[in-house]
Amino acid sequence: MPAAQKNPRVLVVTPEVTYLPDRMGSYASYLTAKAGGLADVSAALITALFEQGADVHVALPDYRSIFSDRLAPFLRKEQRTIRNVMPDDRLHLAEDRAFFYLNRVYSNYSGENTKLALAFQREVINNIVPRVQPDLIHCNDWMTGLIPAMARQMEIPCLFTIHNIHTVRAFLDHIEDRGIDAAYFWQHLYYQDMATDYEAVRDSNPVDFLVSGVFAAHFVNTVSPRFLEEIVAGDHDFVEPPLRQELINKVAAGCAAGILNAPDPSFNPAKDPLLSARYTPDIHREGKRANKLHLQKKLGLEVDEKAPVFYWPSRLDPVQKGCELLAHIFYSVVTAYWREKLQVVFVANGDYQPVFRDIVRFHGLEKRVAVYDFSEDLEHLSYAAADFVLMPSRFEPCGLPQMIAPIYGALTIAHDTGGLHNTVAHLDVETRHGNGFIFQHYDTEGLFWGIREAMRFYSLPADTRAREIGRIMRHSAERFTHQVTAKEYIALYEKMLDRPLVV
Repeated sequence: MPAAQKNPRVLVVTPEVTYLPDRMGSYASYLTAKAGGLADVSAALITALFEQGADVHVALPDYRSIFSDRLAPFLRKEQRTIRNVMPDDRLHLAEDRAFFYLNRVYSNYSGENTKLALAFQREVINNIVPRVQPDLIHCNDWMTGLIPAMARQMEIPCLFTIHNIHTVRAFLDHIEDRGIDAAYFWQHLYYQDMATDYEAVRDSNPVDFLVSGVFAAHFVNTVSPRFLEEIVAGDHDFVEPPLRQELINKVAAGCAAGILNAPDPSFNPAKDPLLSARYTPDIHREGKRANKLHLQKKLGLEVDEKAPVFYWPSRLDPVQKGCELLAHIFYSVVTAYWREKLQVVFVANGDYQPVFRDIVRFHGLEKRVAVYDFSEDLEHLSYAAADFVLMPSRFEPCGLPQMIAPIYGALTIAHDTGGLHNTVAHLDVETRHGNGFIFQHYDTEGLFWGIREAMRFYSLPADTRAREIGRIMRHSAERFTHQVTAKEYIALYEKMLDRPLVV
């Protein structure tokens, strides 16, 4: 009889991850290293694969300083024992002193980040890939950008996911000095200038890590379909021409896609321990009312359950997030709806936080506007208390607040770009379609129009609003989940492998 066919083995290479199932390894649930959404997406995908019975392995830097904080319940001797047992572990830590004393995933210094990226990839290429022998490799962002070239040379299918448009560059001789045999796969890397001869490029023609990942990978994805379309169309001048051209090539070859991220499952108003009152779509009116009153008291705002509350959930960054648009019209917005007692809550750090503090102080708006540093407690409570969420981003590769907000019954006012385009549809009460208010032109007029649309909805009868918000909450809870995201990645894996992940 023929031998039973084995599940294809998938190796996920990521510099960040949050909690994983403890059955994946001896202390998987303690390995948390997070700088952004990549950590959550990686953990969700890996967990979904593992729970479906897929043969999934993970390569992660050994951030000993970060992990030790999570491993506090264990004695040092037990930690050493745990590290050296369990040969069937699916977690493979890339060990190098470059990681051991870091207290964060990325350094504030570009040169240090290049060193970290090379140390991580050296261990993956030299030790982890030979040990795991994967049938497919999934790389994430610039810190893994050299690995697709190795996978191309070894004829291992490789998916490269772009979460952020950041990159670094290094010469081949520097890469090789860090212990990576780049001569083996040098022709699959992307150089700043045309490269035809290995010796000629070693110390004079830098390798672009992010573009190399796109260039060499068998398939590429961004974290929203619209953002991929925008890059290819040339809509964003911050995307460098080489990256855009390689993505154009991948799209033309049918080897590129956009797959949306999803919010952490802890964002659930029915179970959220950080809320004053938990609620479901069926009782959202009572729940949101209780949380609104609690937030108003907590932040020193005028306590009024009928006051419309607008929440700003993103960092106050004028380059991307559109806070400068709101600053220009802020006083006009608050005074235009003074009788309605419109309130605005900021739970966000960033360059424009002092700007809004100054506006509030100058006009004496302390009872209508609250500006606070980011905190997880206030973040969750604000989603539950808010009627509307502001996301007028200039660009947005994916975005998560616009997905979290409708799960909590808050409707998003958003600029029609990137992941916002894929997740926010303009609300039409008559047809019972849509989940927010979306404006087309990135300017103050567009944002003010979106706010007026939101207030027009707020003026409708309470029963009409409650009906729509309940519908939106149910639909969003079903749509914006890690399970949905994981299914799309799994389908892509199976397309690349041309066989099922689980036999």
